[in-house]
Amino acid sequence: MSESWPTSRGVRLGSGVDLHLDLGRGDAGGAGDAEGGGEAAGGLRAALERALRDAVRAGRLAPGTRLPSTRKFAAETGLSRGTVKAAYDQLTAEGYLTARQGSGTVVAARPAPAAAPSGGAPAARPPRHDLRPGSPDVTSFPTAAWLRATRRALAGAPSAAYDYGDPRGRSELREALAEYLGRTRGVLADPGRIVITSGYVQSLALLVRALGGGRAPVFAMEDPGLPFHREVVRRNGGRVVPLPTDEDGARTDVTAVLGGVDAAVLTPAHQYPTGVTLHPARRQEFTAWARSGGGVLVEDDYDGEFRYDRQPVGALQGMAPDHVVYLGTASKTLGPALRLGWMVLPARLVDPVAEVKLYSDHHTGAIGQLALADLISSHGYDRHVRAARLRYRRRRDLLVERLVGPAGSRADGTAAAGVGWPAASGAGCLAVEGIAAGLHALVTLPAGGPDEREVLRRAAALGLAVGELGSHWHAADEGADGTGDKGGTGGRSDAGAGRPQGLIVGYGKPGEGGYPAALDALVRVLRGPVRRAGG
Repeated sequence: MSESWPTSRGVRLGSGVDLHLDLGRGDAGGAGDAEGGGEAAGGLRAALERALRDAVRAGRLAPGTRLPSTRKFAAETGLSRGTVKAAYDQLTAEGYLTARQGSGTVVAARPAPAAAPSGGAPAARPPRHDLRPGSPDVTSFPTAAWLRATRRALAGAPSAAYDYGDPRGRSELREALAEYLGRTRGVLADPGRIVITSGYVQSLALLVRALGGGRAPVFAMEDPGLPFHREVVRRNGGRVVPLPTDEDGARTDVTAVLGGVDAAVLTPAHQYPTGVTLHPARRQEFTAWARSGGGVLVEDDYDGEFRYDRQPVGALQGMAPDHVVYLGTASKTLGPALRLGWMVLPARLVDPVAEVKLYSDHHTGAIGQLALADLISSHGYDRHVRAARLRYRRRRDLLVERLVGPAGSRADGTAAAGVGWPAASGAGCLAVEGIAAGLHALVTLPAGGPDEREVLRRAAALGLAVGELGSHWHAADEGADGTGDKGGTGGRSDAGAGRPQGLIVGYGKPGEGGYPAALDALVRVLRGPVRRAGG
């Protein structure tokens, strides 16, 4: 009796996992086997060989996976045992399977295929020492506390939590954030005015689109500032104009800039990347501008919890809650992988932002929201932030000590002297600025010394990755000579000529064990020429 030809079959592997096999006829054919006796059986054998071979090549059958016995495989697929055995034998001979006495048939280990040549740039090797800003120490993520919060949250979650939800986010998290932000940052937040997002980037993108209304809204953004955020505004239909900054933060006397803009994006607690705090008089002037109908203020409170030498500066939003959009995130306190951020909005913007959110991704994942809500409500979040603040302060102090000396920082959040260039260079000493808060410091390079490009070359020779100030200037987006760097990770653009030069040193990212060695490399870079590290 001949076997009937199936188009597909499912088989359960030894691990209990189901595998779908496509046994379409294709052009398979061949002589019959002893049990099937005919062209159909031979074609089925070839089809089964091809299906198993494709599953191994595609990785659906991983090395070491145990296949069912020929008897069980035949019973589950409706094929004859002879057909299955012939296919197993052929693939064993080809090296795809391995037959072990007493252990059955398993998928053989295969060498990784050679990478196909491509026209793209090769993948960059990770740096030996990573002092780039923007990330926390993810090795300190509170795994145990997060697991406990997740278990508690899921145990008490209603069944509706697993369905499509409110685009503004889970009420549990919005209520927890309203209490927490009011208590720790002075934010006047009603849960109904909070929208949960997947992080700061989405928050900014949603706001651009909500303010656009079919046109290109104009955003004034601090200069210098993170170039990636400027690109987010542009790619969501907005237009960016530079908002100059000085030692008191963003300037308010630039009427040519503030006139006609829809929003001004500020980092008032800790300007990025200079690290200065927005002066109290400037805070009042900006809120007065917003109240007068000038536009909406966007407060990026990216590291507001981490202040070391003074009491935390309250959020700007508390001064004008109807005119300030407050943006926060768990990326710096917990980790970017959570993809959780929040917007505290003026009442008039809640519905427009929620509508854009709905048609972007409907809502942010509910499970993570519930877990974070529990972590905040149980004060586990507070405990983690306090521990992180102490840890980052110790790192900040070690950075200052290595670069400046044991005298420490001044009350204005700067430190000077210490590591200097060789006397023959005619350069003075560098300065470390913006260290009263946050997870980074700005190390300004002295006039007469090597420029950013040379210092970055030295850093690369030691396997050290560090941020640089040059690409953060708005002029670097295009570059006076057309060579501007929009990515913010390359060499300094010539468009920054005449502006201060410096390194942006992040002390959040390295693990505890790797931080001292990274500082050793930084000091070597700043002391003079180095040889390229081997390996």
